[in-house]
Amino acid sequence: MREQLESLSSLTINFGQGGMMIVNIILAFVMFGVALGIKTETFRDVFKKPKSVIVGILLQWVALPAVTFAVALVLNPFITPMVALGMILVACCPGGNISNFISSLSKGNVELSVSMTAISTAFAPIITPLNFFVWGNLYSHFATVHNDIPVLVIPFWPMLEQILLLLGVPIVLGLVFAKYFPNATKRITKPAQVVSILLFIGMVIASFSQNFQIIVDNIFYIFFIVLLHNACALATGYFGGRLSKLPLKDCRSLTIEVGIQNSGLGLILLFNPAIFPPEIWHGHYGGMLIVTAWWGIWHIVSGLTVAYFFRRKPITE
Repeated sequence: MREQLESLSSLTINFGQGGMMIVNIILAFVMFGVALGIKTETFRDVFKKPKSVIVGILLQWVALPAVTFAVALVLNPFITPMVALGMILVACCPGGNISNFISSLSKGNVELSVSMTAISTAFAPIITPLNFFVWGNLYSHFATVHNDIPVLVIPFWPMLEQILLLLGVPIVLGLVFAKYFPNATKRITKPAQVVSILLFIGMVIASFSQNFQIIVDNIFYIFFIVLLHNACALATGYFGGRLSKLPLKDCRSLTIEVGIQNSGLGLILLFNPAIFPPEIWHGHYGGMLIVTAWWGIWHIVSGLTVAYFFRRKPITE
């Protein structure tokens, strides 16, 4: 399995300067669309019943990266370091905005879901690079000691700088627009989100089209790795909520929020040579790319599956 996954090292994507500008514009548009759905009142309402939100944020910001690190260590003899770092990068991303829809299907606490998505997205410019720096360096050190690989430079300041620019600015603009132009926001929110998703899907298809055979050769192993990782993420949300003695309705939302990550953000970060310079990363981080991309597909399938079973079981608490 490990030898097969090594072939992902030859998976490279180079958009060029013009293409990278388009990618950055798409990301900015996506984050602007996400921010349109965030109401500033959400942050104020959090303080009324803070326990569930605090538990949820801790599960997403602390528990999920820690669990991912542990899973990567267990799988270490079977996966490449780049695949492991791809798992860690996904775990460090904020929650995906589709989680709010799936949480409603699960008959969970939608307000909690929206609050967690809003908070994790708003603080992503700081939390994502910080978490990836900490956990990525920890795993890189372990893998270097045990697998005799080159020491990797996990970016912090380059990632922080780029994320503040690519995420921070559009998020602030989206929040300001939603506050001062509420009527226009209602009209454009759904179309903006649909267009941004279609643009992103198109970008992913175009970027991976030249590496189709490599992806096909490794899809079975990637499927298993993402399946296991995502199952652990879902379990972290659910059992973390149960151990914290939260209402079952809240636990359902935590399950979805922790199990659905904005892996699209991770993918675009990987596309950016200012964050992951090929000369520092030895030109090969295909394992990170394919894990992050497949997660974006699989977490929708798993989220809808979990929602189906949640709906079938009434809440008796």
